[in-house]
Amino acid sequence: MYAPERQQEILRLAREGGRVDVLSLAEEFQVTAETVRRDLKALDRAGLVRRVHGGAIPAGRLDFEPDLAERDAVAADEKQRIARAALAELPGGEDGAGRSGRSGSVILDAGTTAARLAAEIPLEAELTVVTHGLPVAARLADHPGLTLHLVGGRIRRRTRAAVDDWALRAYREINADVLFLATNGFSLDGGLTTPDLAEAAVKRALIAAARRVVLLADSAKFGQQHFARFGELSDVDLLITDTGLSPDDALAIERAGTEVVRA
Repeated sequence: MYAPERQQEILRLAREGGRVDVLSLAEEFQVTAETVRRDLKALDRAGLVRRVHGGAIPAGRLDFEPDLAERDAVAADEKQRIARAALAELPGGEDGAGRSGRSGSVILDAGTTAARLAAEIPLEAELTVVTHGLPVAARLADHPGLTLHLVGGRIRRRTRAAVDDWALRAYREINADVLFLATNGFSLDGGLTTPDLAEAAVKRALIAAARRVVLLADSAKFGQQHFARFGELSDVDLLITDTGLSPDDALAIERAGTEVVRA
């Protein structure tokens, strides 16, 4: 099947189903995920679809935001590798084998990869953890070595995250060692973006509340731009992503000042 034929079929599937995802399309057409991403990029440039996390939606549905369970199922293996690689960034130098160093403070953003990181924190780790994500807090509530602070506010049902003034005020009072940040999209030109303005405001507050910013984002989010911009890639000290991000793109990001780890 030639690329234009495949793209026409992808457009039909998107219009019929309301959404298409990269992995399912790659399996259906027996091509690589990177080929599908190029197809979606071409359709996006033509104004026929809008790229979103893990796939695309038909043009005209720009308010679409997948729910938490759907996002967690996308790029699950990649997210798990990212979470394990992020252990090395815990204060004191967690090495991924369960050996923890000194106590420190971290902020865990609301997000599916951050929740996976929460589940990977070794039992002997001694940390102060702050989060506004209910799933993240639930995974850490019984951890014996953590001092856990749950930031309150209005809960967005789609992300299970606290937003608005209560959350913003709480983060203004924090000075953490490391922030593990989540995003819906990131790019050199478009910066860090998310669909919701309230979530974007909280994410800006998170960046201001930490001395070091570690972005946890699978490669499918690279090049995506959403409605609300909350920062620049230059705000990020380290990006931890997967090997789906090409070496050339990783090099371009590093030249702009952000270290990259491809897990």
